[in-house]
Amino acid sequence: TYVLAYSDLTTGENLLVTLPKDAELLANELMNLNVRELIVSTQFHQRVLRNHLESRPMTLSVADDINIPQFYRNLVAEIYEKSLLEAFGRLINYLLKTKKRELMHLQKVQVFESSQYLRIDNNSKRNLELTETYRSQNKKGSLFGLLDVCGTAMGSRYLKQTILRPLIDKNRIESRYSLVEDLNDDFIAREEIESLLKQVYDLERIIGRISFGNANAKDLINLSRSLKVMPQVREIVESIHNDYGCELVSKFSDLGDLCQLIDSAIIENPPLSIKEGGIIKPGYSTELDEIKSNHFDAKQWIEKFESDERERTGIKKLRIGYNRVFGYYIEVTKSQIELVKPEFGYERKQTLSNSERYITEELKAKEMLILGSEESQIQLEYELFVVIRDRCREQIEAMQTLARVIAEIDMLTAFSSVSIQNRYVRPELNQFRSVDVIGGRHAVVESLLEKGTFVENDLHMGDNTSILLITGPNMSGKSTYMRQLALIVIMAQMGCFVPATSVNLPVFDQIFTRIGASDDLSTGKSTFMIEMLEVNYALQNATSNSLILFDEIGRGTATYDGMALAQAIIEYTHHKLTCKTLFSTHYHELTFLEDDLKSLHNVHVRAKEEKGSIVFLHKVADGPTDRSYGIHVAKLAKLPLSLIRRSQAILETLEKNHGYNVIKPQTIDLFNYEIAEVEDEIENEKYESILEQLKEIDINDLTPLKAMNILAETVEAIKKLK
Repeated sequence: TYVLAYSDLTTGENLLVTLPKDAELLANELMNLNVRELIVSTQFHQRVLRNHLESRPMTLSVADDINIPQFYRNLVAEIYEKSLLEAFGRLINYLLKTKKRELMHLQKVQVFESSQYLRIDNNSKRNLELTETYRSQNKKGSLFGLLDVCGTAMGSRYLKQTILRPLIDKNRIESRYSLVEDLNDDFIAREEIESLLKQVYDLERIIGRISFGNANAKDLINLSRSLKVMPQVREIVESIHNDYGCELVSKFSDLGDLCQLIDSAIIENPPLSIKEGGIIKPGYSTELDEIKSNHFDAKQWIEKFESDERERTGIKKLRIGYNRVFGYYIEVTKSQIELVKPEFGYERKQTLSNSERYITEELKAKEMLILGSEESQIQLEYELFVVIRDRCREQIEAMQTLARVIAEIDMLTAFSSVSIQNRYVRPELNQFRSVDVIGGRHAVVESLLEKGTFVENDLHMGDNTSILLITGPNMSGKSTYMRQLALIVIMAQMGCFVPATSVNLPVFDQIFTRIGASDDLSTGKSTFMIEMLEVNYALQNATSNSLILFDEIGRGTATYDGMALAQAIIEYTHHKLTCKTLFSTHYHELTFLEDDLKSLHNVHVRAKEEKGSIVFLHKVADGPTDRSYGIHVAKLAKLPLSLIRRSQAILETLEKNHGYNVIKPQTIDLFNYEIAEVEDEIENEKYESILEQLKEIDINDLTPLKAMNILAETVEAIKKLK
């Protein structure tokens, strides 16, 4: 196996993940964790990850010290396996060597095996657009963007981790369902929790800064404000009387004394710097109050000295100033310099363009007292603050537990809000292998369309059906239909309600997808090669409890090669894997496999032809289709009409001869003649859609205003055509 020890220094989170010895799995896990630096031993064969490291911004470091220092052994107190301890030892020694400080905030190490959660390889994560969109790498338009209505940064991070690692523990999934359902039923409690969570700052990051010793006074004020909310959150969650909710909030620690300490010591709006004073409240320290009092008296003396000097010298514009270079000084403007007399005892300090600055023995003596007092005040405030910060440091473990619980509560509250808003339902989980989705929808696509325009579809795969062969035209919705099942599965195993009328699913262990077309120029792999590699990865790693989505496999090569490969892959999946597989294709010949493969069932996405154009119904029905309507789609894309007509003629010839004929190309003269003919036809047809719309108008139902609007729209449409 591979053992991966992981640490996020900003939050103190530590994981140990064990993986089968598969470089692809290791690379996927590194991608899921968004790793920035990888530490390996000198014996590790770096070539295993060479391709991965070339395409990702990741630092590779080498370290061999694996002895865990005494102070950090409690983090692995319940771990006994030698390989796990060695991996964590290498990591902790490297961190201590590079950070050069104690890492008090590191949390107890959690051990994962890849088999403990729903495994989604990196290709599937990208194809399904789980955390970012495929083309623009934006959060908006992804599943994460849809579900992330969390009130805290901790909740958002936990949600992202959960999307990449859904559960396979049926009991825990059901527990999450029950809390989401109770939050749906008690919307007042849910809204109160949402309101309170908006007042909670990023506890995990604050705890990290406290541990590193670089937390400022504002961090501690934000910590106090966050901790004050917790008793209210606990009370509301307990009022719902949900077992899982009560189990979560039972982990809350009473940190009221810490809040009281912070509130009594630090002002409400402290400065960012902790080394310039002005952060400790009056009344917290008698010694500090006394120094501040002396400092205040000294400042009053300065004000009185300025007033007395004006009266003594008769210089009305005289003022006392201060800067860090010269300290306190007496400033007299150029217009009044002649009033300065030797008997005043003024010693010239600095000449400026419009004034002179002076110092006296009396002012110099007072300056030493004032600056000494101010320095003492700043130093004492800093020392008092460090003591308070160290007191917070003692509660790091309790605060980390609190942060983890708040993150999960926040995520489940977000699930409830999204479920209510989008008509999601609670899934049922079965112990068998049947998939039954009624009125299923693609969560993300639906959210981007106008309300009510997404076409719902059913999907049935009983115990005896392992492969759904999907046919239908391009753009009809085959890929959306496949993706929506994957998203429903992922959402269900996260503990979230799903977009459907009803859903009954098994618990899947892995999801594999081959959707879309892409090449990898950096490694010299063509689109078809990438396709074959991804198919192979699925076939090698899938179990009977996995879900596979194959979209138009074989299209990247010659027709008969592609068809042969597609059929062989279907047969292999049917006989060897027996897992749930959705396979879309344009090879209509493959639909006849239903006659011989007992676990394969044909469905198609419906479309109809009207007046030479195609209308996509986006509705999935039983049985195969025998047409792809590719030329109709080309017509929708506004390819030249002469080209469309020529392709129709070629298609008719190919269909008559079963694809064996080589069709001679059309001559340029015929093509030019046809272009002229087509242009006449276009001239006649280009107003056809406008005429069709006008024919559908019911004059008896028109108001004058509506008639004016229609006339304006028609005139505008005609102008565009010209």
